[in-house]
Amino acid sequence: MRKTRAAMAALGAVLLTAGCGRLGFGGGDPQGAEAANAARAPLERRLAAKGFKTGARVHIRIFKAENRLELWLSDGGRYGLFETYPICRWSGTAGPKIKEGDGQAPEGFYAVRPAQMNAASKYHRAFNLGFPNAYDQALGRTGSALMVHGACVSVGCYAMTDPAIDEIFTLMEGAFAGGQSEIAVDALPFRFDGGANEAPAGRWAGFWSDLAEGDRIFRDTGRPAAAFTCQGRYRFEGGPGCRTVREAD
Repeated sequence: MRKTRAAMAALGAVLLTAGCGRLGFGGGDPQGAEAANAARAPLERRLAAKGFKTGARVHIRIFKAENRLELWLSDGGRYGLFETYPICRWSGTAGPKIKEGDGQAPEGFYAVRPAQMNAASKYHRAFNLGFPNAYDQALGRTGSALMVHGACVSVGCYAMTDPAIDEIFTLMEGAFAGGQSEIAVDALPFRFDGGANEAPAGRWAGFWSDLAEGDRIFRDTGRPAAAFTCQGRYRFEGGPGCRTVREAD
């Protein structure tokens, strides 16, 4: 029994130090996600029906509490919602990732560039969120290989079904081919809708208040906000002592 417990503890340590391991935590409905994906019409037909085409600019919004990933597209003006995908698995709880091995999926404002795309991932297809970004680094947060990927399993990542990540990946590749240099990703704990969630209480109230401001800018302007880290806070205008987290779209 003692040996068995030791072996289980060792296995847990290995899984949690990996960016994305072989087990899933968090919310999600794998069977429902598969059914939703199977019901979708071919990608090009759905793009055309909503006035989009491959090569449009991409913005991604993740909502942990709803287990949803939204993919927004733009031809240069305001972004419009193209599709909402169920997240099959995500790890941890509401709140940011703090350190390597905590099994927590990140929250914050991230930027994905072509070098962060992996079409041959062991989790089907994947893109690296870019954690830790400049904000995370300023707070001494650690972690690596934090992805959005397929295969529906996760420790520290956001896992999608394979059909979902295929579509997302295809549209991201098209955006890069069309000249977009980086794709903004907003990873949020829940929707900041002007109601009870707008000013949450608790340990992460200040952090979530900053996320809510960046989210408000997107809702007001239809474009993802440029983000900076200033004295350990997310800010959306630069200034002395600030570092850029991501550029304006």
